[in-house]
Amino acid sequence: MKRDLIIILLLLLPALTKGVNQPDGDTLVYLFPGQGSDERLFKHLELPPGYDTVHISYPVPEKKETLAEYALRFIEEIDLSRPYILLGVSLGGMICTELSDTIEVLRTIVISSAKSTHELPRRYTFHQNFHLNRIIPKGMTKVGARVLQGIVEPDRKHDKETFKAMLKARDPLYLKRTVDMIITWDRSSWTEDIVHIHGDKDHTIPIKNVRYNYLIEKGSHMMMITRAREINQIIGTILQDL
Repeated sequence: MKRDLIIILLLLLPALTKGVNQPDGDTLVYLFPGQGSDERLFKHLELPPGYDTVHISYPVPEKKETLAEYALRFIEEIDLSRPYILLGVSLGGMICTELSDTIEVLRTIVISSAKSTHELPRRYTFHQNFHLNRIIPKGMTKVGARVLQGIVEPDRKHDKETFKAMLKARDPLYLKRTVDMIITWDRSSWTEDIVHIHGDKDHTIPIKNVRYNYLIEKGSHMMMITRAREINQIIGTILQDL
């Protein structure tokens, strides 16, 4: 009799505890790549147990769409009923910065990015005044990006084929319009909860104007791939503090 009672209790236990202090599932980490990259940028990313990743893909922006307007498009891709983290690289970090002002985020992590126009180099200010980027044909924008990527960020050579393949897959119109979004970005502040990881050899967004939380010594703008081991360790530390 006693044995039968124990068996019945064991069978009833899942039903009795259902909905009581049960986990909601893994925390989702939404991954926003850079302007000239895609989900392959995160191929070396390793997260601790309890975190699932969701890769975000970028549509072609509308003509003269602002970065703030563009960022709002991605809210519908985020499951707001579950705990989630935003992680963005370069342009992806700027998008995550915009979203952090609009939705309630567990943590936002930006890498090789800028949280406001004040952290962008002065050449962007020059284009704000003259908009020379708008008269360049979209095909030339892609060619220029391919040439400049290798010159400005020589660290690209460590995984050259991946960087070339990612950029090649990008629509020239997408590249032209995202360039314009970055140049016309007018953000001057950001949420202090954002955690910023930056490299001191980043030539695309030089560190001199960047307020960062974690420094990767000799890290370039490409370090999400080329210095993934150190970045994984830093991200692990950030997640431990949640």
